[in-house]
Amino acid sequence: MTPTPHDALFKSTFGQPEHAAAALRQALHAALAARIDFASLALQPGSFIDEALAASHSDLLFTARLERASVFIYVLFEHQSTTHPLMAFRLLTYMVRIWQGYLERHPRATRLPAILPVVLHHSETGWSAAVSFQDLLDVPPGTLALMAEHVPQFRFVLDDISQETDEALRARAMTALGRLVLWCFRRARDPEDLVARLSAWRDVVQEVRRAPDGGAALVRVWRYILGIADPRQPEKLLQRLLVAAGPDAEEEIVTIADYLREEGRLAGEREGRLAGEREGRLEGQRSTLLKLLRLRFGELPEPIEARIRAADAAQIEGWTERVLTAPTLDDALTER
Repeated sequence: MTPTPHDALFKSTFGQPEHAAAALRQALHAALAARIDFASLALQPGSFIDEALAASHSDLLFTARLERASVFIYVLFEHQSTTHPLMAFRLLTYMVRIWQGYLERHPRATRLPAILPVVLHHSETGWSAAVSFQDLLDVPPGTLALMAEHVPQFRFVLDDISQETDEALRARAMTALGRLVLWCFRRARDPEDLVARLSAWRDVVQEVRRAPDGGAALVRVWRYILGIADPRQPEKLLQRLLVAAGPDAEEEIVTIADYLREEGRLAGEREGRLAGEREGRLEGQRSTLLKLLRLRFGELPEPIEARIRAADAAQIEGWTERVLTAPTLDDALTER
């Protein structure tokens, strides 16, 4: 599956332990963060989200030392218009998948590493659902207290940037790239507004550029911004982005714009080829059906031939299935 712009920027940025560590320190309780050896933070392969949710979710799995043990840190990025009410259950299924994978790699293990689930959320309304798994259970509170030790219980760490102000994002104790990317996610629902506010972030952009591999990181940011633009008016946003980002970014942005135009042209050509191939196959199926009808019922009236020449793939398939058993021409071409 082709990654979305959100998925690509999230993983390319926070898949780097340097940026992930700073973001996690920001999200976790200070006392817990102090016990994690972030110098040992290491990205693990794989994704655990359901394929149907790939357009609005991204995930990253890390390992790190937690005192004398190893811990999994699972980060789920949710970029959608509403809050999912069963997120705690969804996380539980992903955590079980992580543990299953661990046991496949360590078949003799008798204990499981802890998993620390973290949700980075952005929606139009902000988070409004439960963050505790037990809050999802349909049990009266008094009875739930008696059952507590017998049912799963955990709370995920929630970092909700939905209503975060620009000033609050700028003030986060994170890397410059991490702050810039979170701000882009926060403003992504209105790309024109994002670009209008970008000039106020030029100092952060320059800080990113001065960092190791900063130029490449900014190219990914510009690609993201252009990738979420209205595909009907890409040039409009491009010109505004060139002005807002400043002269130092001009070469980077023009290069990305050329790349996206080429990608669009190639995608159009690929779609054209596929459409041609589909039409060629359909034309062959029409010809086969006409031959079969002539063999069964003799020469066909011109309106019948025209009807078949104009039919779509589903109609051709249905008529072909009936041609050998239908008693009359009308029966063979009856719509069902």
